[in-house]
Amino acid sequence: MRRLNRKKALNFVKEMDAFPKVPESYVETTASGGTVSVLAFTAMALLAFFEFFVYRDTWMKYEYEVDKDFTSKLRINIDITVAMRCQFVGADVLDLAETMVASDGLQYEPVIFELSPQQRLWHRTLLLIQNHLREEHSLQDVLFRNIMKGAPTALPPRAIPHPRGHAHLAALVSHETYNFSHRIDHLSFGEEIPGILNPLDGTEKVSADHNQMFQYFITIVPTKLQTYKVSADTHQYSVTERERVINHAAGSHGVSGIFMKYDISSLMVKVTEQHMPFWQFLVRLCGIIGGIFSTTGMLHGLVGFCVDVVCCRFKLGVYKPKSMSVFDGHVNSLTPLLSENAEH
Repeated sequence: MRRLNRKKALNFVKEMDAFPKVPESYVETTASGGTVSVLAFTAMALLAFFEFFVYRDTWMKYEYEVDKDFTSKLRINIDITVAMRCQFVGADVLDLAETMVASDGLQYEPVIFELSPQQRLWHRTLLLIQNHLREEHSLQDVLFRNIMKGAPTALPPRAIPHPRGHAHLAALVSHETYNFSHRIDHLSFGEEIPGILNPLDGTEKVSADHNQMFQYFITIVPTKLQTYKVSADTHQYSVTERERVINHAAGSHGVSGIFMKYDISSLMVKVTEQHMPFWQFLVRLCGIIGGIFSTTGMLHGLVGFCVDVVCCRFKLGVYKPKSMSVFDGHVNSLTPLLSENAEH
């Protein structure tokens, strides 16, 4: 009974076979079918090769949410070169209420504002890279190293309250000796991440008048960066620049100096590096192989059907009728019989 049940079960399974096997003696190969098979296998290999590179690649996912952190401090990293002596320059950071936040701890390094030819070439290269990255509108993996020499002042990383405010660089001498030509070697907010080029890095402004105001309106966006190599809480920013000559007689009022007004966005950006799962890679490979097999099979059958219709309609190829000669074997076989009857 057990053998009988196993045999019935095996027969039932065989009847459920959706992939019946055809004996090789019943299969006819053609040149057109072989050509289509070669093309199909070539396409499969190429697409699978390209799909492997897609699997190895990663991409950045951007998510936006409301920034609920109101208690943390904002770190400012700034390295700026001004074309005046160190003792003639003062810098401070004020909040929205014009309250002094940071003014001590400045580090002054007396250097030369003008760049050497090699430094100027590096500076131009940096500006070209910066313009290219501005068009990309994303975090880039470009290593920036400050190798330029400049003039007098630098503000080390400072932690200030989270709300808006501004940084101010002013001169402590008379108007006639003002020279606010400057070069921003580095300006960033939050934790410094190697390989990130900020919008104002390498910016250089040359003053056309001794009594001139330079303004930078900065919008800071808190950013959480999570990649396979780096995990940090930092800040991105966008900037709008403005400059004008202070001339009270002409109605252009204000104070000469360099002003950086910053405002923090209420939205936070979460940047996460993602990678294609291995199971998804296998599914895509199966889709490529199955899709090409099915598509080429249907196309080959459709083209063959159209060729058969045309050949049948115009009597071409195997559908061409065979002509019968009067001297074929059947007629010639009767000729000897007629000659024998004629002799009798």
